[in-house]
Amino acid sequence: MPLLDPQTWQSRTLSGGEYAVTEPATGDTLATVTLASADDVASATRAARAAQAEWARTPHFVRAGVLRKAGDLFTAHAEELRDWIVRESGSIPGKAEFELHVAAQECYEAAALAPRPAGQVLGSEAPRLSYTRQVPVGVVGVISPFNAPLILSIRSVAPALALGNGVVLKPDPRTAVCGGLSLAAVFAEAGLPEGLLHVLPGGPEAGQALVADPLVPVISFTGSTAAGRAVGEAAGRHLKRVHLELGGNSALIVLEDADIDAVISTAAWGSFFHQGQICMTTGRHLVHASLYEEYVERLAAKADSLAVGDPYREQVHLGPIIDDAQLAKIRGLVDSSTTGGAKLAAGGTHDRLFYRPTVLAGVDDTTPAYAEEVFGPVAPVRSFKDADEAASLAADGPYGLSLGIVTRDTARGLDLAQRIPTGIVHINDQTVNDEAVAPFGGIAASGTGARFGGEANIEAFTELRWTTVRGDVAAYPF
Repeated sequence: MPLLDPQTWQSRTLSGGEYAVTEPATGDTLATVTLASADDVASATRAARAAQAEWARTPHFVRAGVLRKAGDLFTAHAEELRDWIVRESGSIPGKAEFELHVAAQECYEAAALAPRPAGQVLGSEAPRLSYTRQVPVGVVGVISPFNAPLILSIRSVAPALALGNGVVLKPDPRTAVCGGLSLAAVFAEAGLPEGLLHVLPGGPEAGQALVADPLVPVISFTGSTAAGRAVGEAAGRHLKRVHLELGGNSALIVLEDADIDAVISTAAWGSFFHQGQICMTTGRHLVHASLYEEYVERLAAKADSLAVGDPYREQVHLGPIIDDAQLAKIRGLVDSSTTGGAKLAAGGTHDRLFYRPTVLAGVDDTTPAYAEEVFGPVAPVRSFKDADEAASLAADGPYGLSLGIVTRDTARGLDLAQRIPTGIVHINDQTVNDEAVAPFGGIAASGTGARFGGEANIEAFTELRWTTVRGDVAAYPF
């Protein structure tokens, strides 16, 4: 029996109007969902808060069991869910399978959080027991994007639930099913008590209502830097904690001793995986001058060799851009870059939403596709003369998400990484990496630091409470 039944996947009545979820590759309607209004958000947060108190008192092994069962279900229903991710978000099957693998691992890792030590015993000047406890925040609001919809929802939903919270999830309506309703179906089948997880596909109105809702003390937002600034500002006005995972323009540094035969595959994956629609995408290729010409030539040849098409019906390397608006942004940045003097070494063309992987040479600080986050399959390549210049170029700009350094001398790579502020760094790898056990997050315009994975999840979705216990009532001077 399918996990996702179009007749039952939205169990609650929403009032924001109908929305057609379309397949980017064909323009066909895959499903019609109902969007959430601000009133729907308020109803959901009240219900989640009412259900959460009992869930927080539920024994940890029961909560952990629900999370483990959810992880198993992502694997058991992998074929069905993979097809939704492929068709709804334009992913190639391998990327969809990676999302499902990470989703299961996020559930298993979250299950391990439930029985973790909840605090520590403190010394005290008074004759009393003094200790801290990590307690659930209550209701966590999660706002997730379209590009890796399952991962970017489950990595907040799973630990928040495991730690005793209720959750209201607002997925991007373009990926309402694989980024939202699939989670609702999985957790319902896993035995999560009713009322704890509410999936509300919606637009800006629903997101604003969730951020402003007085019953939601913590917001976990993944999206663009511009939207994240607005969310952070609004959360600040309401004195809420907000965890922001935002955009990036990550650099891949190729030092002069790099293995050019090995690096091209790594470089292409970093820029072209999932059509470049990933926050960690390699947005700037910084290549030593001695390798620059060959690097551009070989990366362009690799780009020209990649197949672009419908990932559900063809075997391709790249699928479609998510929609016309994103395509127009990519086209505009590439066109303005070539007009400004950058050389188009490969790509720069498209058929409908299928944009060819693109390589730009001769870029500098004024090149739009180099200076800005493109969020498309575009690889700007720039040369540097020495490690000092490489460090300066990589550190330049507002973002600080991921960094890749390719060199035969790993100690030299680590030393160079110390000079470039980012939340993530990979030596001898490209910039796109993710594991459920690892902290994830950027700095500066890329977000508010590592807030996902292991201990970071405990900090993100609990409050630290101080408690003291005395045998007798304390006496005071008056």
